[in-house]
Formats: sequence, structure tokens, C-alpha cells
Amino acid sequence: MLTESVTGGPRVEGPSRAAALHEAKVEAIARQLRQRKGKGPASFKKKSPPHSVPKRFDSRRRDEKVDLSDLDQLLDIDTVGMTCTAEPAVTFDEVVRATLPHGLIPYIVPEHKTITLGGAIAGCSIESMSFRQGGFHDTCLEYEVITAKGEVLRCSPREDPLLFEMMHGSFGTLGILSKLRFKLVRCAPFVRVTNETHSSLESFQQGIWHHFQNEGADYLDGQIFSPTKHVLCVGHFVDKAPYVHRYDWLTAYCESIPRRAEDYLPTYDYLFRYNRGVTHVKPKSLVARALFGKLIHSDSVLRTANRFTQLLPKKDPPVIVDVFVPFSRTAEFMDWYHREMKHYPVWCVPFRRTRDYEWLTPQWWSGMKDPLFLDLAVYGMPQPPGRNIYKEMEDELQRVNGTKTLISYNYYDEETFWSLWNKDTYQAVKQRTDPDNLFRDLYTKMCKAALGLDSPQAH
Repeated sequence: MLTESVTGGPRVEGPSRAAALHEAKVEAIARQLRQRKGKGPASFKKKSPPHSVPKRFDSRRRDEKVDLSDLDQLLDIDTVGMTCTAEPAVTFDEVVRATLPHGLIPYIVPEHKTITLGGAIAGCSIESMSFRQGGFHDTCLEYEVITAKGEVLRCSPREDPLLFEMMHGSFGTLGILSKLRFKLVRCAPFVRVTNETHSSLESFQQGIWHHFQNEGADYLDGQIFSPTKHVLCVGHFVDKAPYVHRYDWLTAYCESIPRRAEDYLPTYDYLFRYNRGVTHVKPKSLVARALFGKLIHSDSVLRTANRFTQLLPKKDPPVIVDVFVPFSRTAEFMDWYHREMKHYPVWCVPFRRTRDYEWLTPQWWSGMKDPLFLDLAVYGMPQPPGRNIYKEMEDELQRVNGTKTLISYNYYDEETFWSLWNKDTYQAVKQRTDPDNLFRDLYTKMCKAALGLDSPQAH
């Protein structure tokens, strides 16, 4: 394990001291990489658990580890320019707690408190402001990156733009993100949520399109409960609230969606309203929630799963997946889903097409005419014996020109994978930042190593 602690603790230091501490930490990591003797593979260790779906046979657990736990400082909050500069191991919970007293928050705040800034870039996090802003990575302004050879690079949309763009969705395979600067937005103390119920997908999509085209709504997401029940959750910042709900103990936010036409939450609690679960929250009984509800949340579940890997399923794991479907092809995909899957609710997050991302192939983009995607997220779907639901979804996504995140189980063959993800742009950056493949390539890491298929003991 590569470790060299310099300092710790999530706080905002004075500018000069923060810069000096950061430079020392970066140099410590870079020096270890320059002096290392092993051939890898290597991956990263952080204080927060990884928010990829835990897998029993994941060979990445046996990797040499580059310890990034020290990169956990908020370096600067610019209240005039409305930006935040931070190290990648800072969690969104820490960012929001630091910026909210200034009336500012990140545009995109992923639903779980312990998702880190670096993890949100590596995995392309989105949330309910994505219908206006795209992903968290679309709100970033510049990065500092440590290469596998220990070189420190800086990039932005203007300076080294290909490196900047390809860091998104790279899952740590191109280098180490050591610092980032991203935009903040002004907020109010509360969020008023109006839940619009639609009996058809067509009506649901009309509602989404209306809010997408018109100013007004600050947040937009929804859930599909059945072929005839869709609820669109429309959020507005407000200065006052007649009442508030927090959903952090006895009740869960996802359970309130089909029951309430209107709701008010403190802004902090709105941002992390799904921290205990997006569509299914355990425990279900009131007694169990009274006893354990404060203890069971995304962080505790992921830490337990990653610690007791022998308890994870050997085969047919439950389906946890995010898929991106062009807005105009959603009806085709959902007709197939209602017929073949029949698992509800499905979380729906509209996602604005801010640019044609360099990590997807030109061929994939050539079939894309829509300015909007729908991210459809499925949690906890059982897999019937003899079926591979993950593979079936991958195949259906190709039919409707969709794609998926790589945080879950992936069964693409290598040719199909690189027909979607852009191997040319990926390799152009890889040759600069990791020419000896210390961090594995994207296909090997996310499709083979994650399933233990790149080791001699592959199952």
C-alpha cells in the first residue's frame, strides 16, 4: 500500500497555509509514484467507501493501493466568484455544510452524503438540477492531475481540454485527480417540492419537457411506480416554509412521493433526501426504524458490504443500474421494460445534453438528436435464475441508442464496449498519463477486474 500522511481533517485553511499543505500532499503522492518498484495494478484508497456496486469477486481489492485519504481539504470558497476549490476526497456533505452558510451550494449534489468530489467526476454523478446543468463534471472549471509517472498536470476547458474532458467517467484509470475547482449556485433556505402525478408516460414526458423549456423550476426528478403512475417532483427554492420534513429517521422520502402533492424540506435535507435509499428503504417496520433508522444509510450499507464481501452473492446479484435513454426513445425503452422487467419504482432524472462528450464515440453521437436524456435508475431488482438482466439491459440500450454508467455489473464484450466508449480519445490521454497501464484500462477495470475475470482464480 502506498501511504504517506501529511495532514487531515475536512476544514477550510487560510489560503497560503492551505496551498502549502496541498502542495506537500501532492508531492508526497507524486514522489511515491516516481519511486515505486511494483508493476501494479494499483487503485485508490479513500476514507469514504466506493459508491460502485460492491461485487464479491472484485479483484481490485487485491491491488496495490495509492492512499488518497489525505486529499480531504476544502481549499477555498470564493463567495464573489461563486466557486469552490477542494481536494477530491472531500465529500459532498462536507462541501454543502461549508458553502450553505454563505447561501451557496454546488449545482449538482449527488444523493448520498459520502460521495466524494473525485468520485463524482470519475463516475459522472448527476442529480435533480441535471435537467439544466448536465452532470457534476459539467460544472467543473479546472483540475490538477497526478500521472502514474508522478508528473503533476493542470487542465481546464481551455488548457489541455482533452485531458480535462476525458477525466470524466474514467474511474481512476487515467490518473489521480488531486484538486478541482467547480461552480456554486445561490440557494434559499428551503425547497418546496410539488409532486405532479401523471397516468401515462406521454403526459409525464410532456411535464418534463415543459419544465425543461421554461424557466422557473430549480430541481426536477421523478419516479415511475407502474405503467399508469408516474410522479414528477418539481423543486423551487423558497425563503420561508410553513412546515418542513427531513426524512432521516422514521419515514423515507421515496415513500412520501406518491402520497404528498406538496412538501417542504430544508435545502440541506432536500439535497440528501435519498441518502437512506432512492426507491426502497430498509428497515420497513416502524419499530425497526425507531431502533436502527438513524444507523442504516448509504454509507453504513456500503461499508458493511465492502468489509464482509463473503456475504455478497456469488451469482445472480440484484440489479442496481443507471441507464441513459434519449428522450425521444424513452417510450420504446419503457415499453420493453414494462413487458420484460416489471420492477418498480424506477427513479427518473432528466439530463441536459450540454456537449457531445469526448469519451463516447462519434458513431454513438451520430445517432443522437435529442437535447435531453432520461436517466432511469433501477435498485434491487431480483434476477430470475437463468437470466442476466444486466446483459439484457445492455442489449436493449444499444437498440434505442442509449448507454449506462459503469458503476454496476458490466457484461460488454470488448468490441462492443469500445464501439460505445471512445478508444481513440481514451488512448490518446492514457499514453500521456499512464503509459505502463498501472491503473488498468477502462474496459479491463470496469468489465473484467470488477467481476474477478482478470485474475488466475477467475470465477
